[in-house]
Amino acid sequence: MIALLAVVGSYWLVYQHGRSVERAEAEAASATRDSGDRLAEVLGERGARQEEQRRAAVHEEVRAHAQEQRTIAEGAAAGADAAGQRLRVEAGKLAATVGCPGQDPAAAARSEAARRAAMVLSGLLDRSVETNRELAAAYDRARVAGLACEASYDALKGGS
Repeated sequence: MIALLAVVGSYWLVYQHGRSVERAEAEAASATRDSGDRLAEVLGERGARQEEQRRAAVHEEVRAHAQEQRTIAEGAAAGADAAGQRLRVEAGKLAATVGCPGQDPAAAARSEAARRAAMVLSGLLDRSVETNRELAAAYDRARVAGLACEASYDALKGGS
């Protein structure tokens, strides 16, 4: 009987040892898998951070380029304003000098009519120049904003 108990006891010990070896192998495989998963997660996070940094850098570049384009457009608008002002001054001078002074009442009446017409045309020119300036400025702002938006979108798509 004791021999039987010794044999059963030895089988039990072999069985327990096999289970502990199996458990150790499963834990090692799980640790290796978890380590690989964590490595993939870290690499994924690193890739996401790199992509975020790339996008931020491209966005900053787009913003700087848009600011440069706005500055250029504002400079061109200032030049156009100066040219418009010169044109208005010349039109005002023309309106003031239209007419021919003389003694003939009919000629004086025609001269006054011509001067008024020149003043009306000068006023129309003033309004036209101002309206064109406003439209050009609005167009420039919209164009720069649209190009910046398009560049940002392209950068987000990854087509920088």
